[in-house]
Amino acid sequence: MIYFDNAATSFPKAPGVSEAIARFVVGHAANPGRSGHRMAVAVEQLIDMTRLKLSRLFGVADHRRMIFTMNGTDALNIAIKGVLMGMDQVPHVITTVLEHNSVSRPLQAMAVRGQIDLTRVDCDDQGFIDPDQIRKAIKSSTVLIVMTHASNVLGTIQDIAAVGRIAREHDLLFCVDAAQSVGILKISVESMCIDLLAFPCHKALLGPTGTGGLYVGSRCPEPIESVEDRSEIDDAQNPTIGRLLPWREGGTGGDSATATQPTLYPHYLEGGTPNTVGISGLSAALDYVVQQSMQRRLNHERAMCQKLAERFASDKRFRLYGTGGNTHRLGVLSITIEGIDALDVGAILDDSFNMAVRSGLHCAPYIHRRLGTFPSGTVRISPGEFNTDQELDQLIQALDEVAG
Repeated sequence: MIYFDNAATSFPKAPGVSEAIARFVVGHAANPGRSGHRMAVAVEQLIDMTRLKLSRLFGVADHRRMIFTMNGTDALNIAIKGVLMGMDQVPHVITTVLEHNSVSRPLQAMAVRGQIDLTRVDCDDQGFIDPDQIRKAIKSSTVLIVMTHASNVLGTIQDIAAVGRIAREHDLLFCVDAAQSVGILKISVESMCIDLLAFPCHKALLGPTGTGGLYVGSRCPEPIESVEDRSEIDDAQNPTIGRLLPWREGGTGGDSATATQPTLYPHYLEGGTPNTVGISGLSAALDYVVQQSMQRRLNHERAMCQKLAERFASDKRFRLYGTGGNTHRLGVLSITIEGIDALDVGAILDDSFNMAVRSGLHCAPYIHRRLGTFPSGTVRISPGEFNTDQELDQLIQALDEVAG
């Protein structure tokens, strides 16, 4: 299989990932924090070290504020609902038309239920959000701005640092969906004024599926310590735990006495047994990624998309989206072929040419409405670090044959 669907999940994974997972499953797969034996302690150390590796990528000072999640969707739900649930008044939230359903659906559901007031800011014809439009959307009731760092349909890289500064000026929380950018673009939570950074670890970080992360900044409302004397805990007690509520509550291993979720990070937001198998593979992936040049990887993917764009830009059978220059884009290109449904193009490439691309709406219906490609969507081509020029030439030939 020639794989050009890295915006969905990377393939192949980083060298050493499968070996690390196999070693872990065979010899180390105990439950962290739930027991005092050496296997459990070793797994707890693995998790803590991997948490530290992730934190260093983003300049996070306190690695305990790096929360492990199931994926990017889980991280975004924890962030969005944790901030917005339980507010006394209806809060106003700002988002954009570029968003993945991981952002759009929880916000839209809360808006339909009357729990929030929602504004969705439009992009320009090239797929960029003007930070000033976000500034203009702010109301006295605004509490949160949620937006993507880079579009999963167009690859457009947004000026999140400018939006972060606007959020700070108005004392708002800023949540960034870094699903497409983490591992391929440099992210600094401090200089970009990011309060909540949500991301999967199975895309440009080259880790296993089922792994993700959420950074919770110090500006997020702190949990309030519950009962000081743990020996006097009563099941009927319900201590106040602050505005950032835990979305998932349950066992944390190290603290089983408190009646409610322990208020210390990371356990406050990490109820339940973590994906230790996935984290073992992620640790190996991070060892590989930090040794690579992000700019080299980005240039490689951009060059492939640029070659595709140059080949088909003047071909009237094709329409290209997300080609307005390379500087502010990831290596993602969406196309349609005249007279052929996008889903059919993907099926033909799979069945007849043994090639993997992503066809459809890419879980981002609002931007497809904006582009005029709803409901069929587009064919998204997203090369990765391990794609070769020979594979790209084969894809170009296959697309030419499909269009013919």
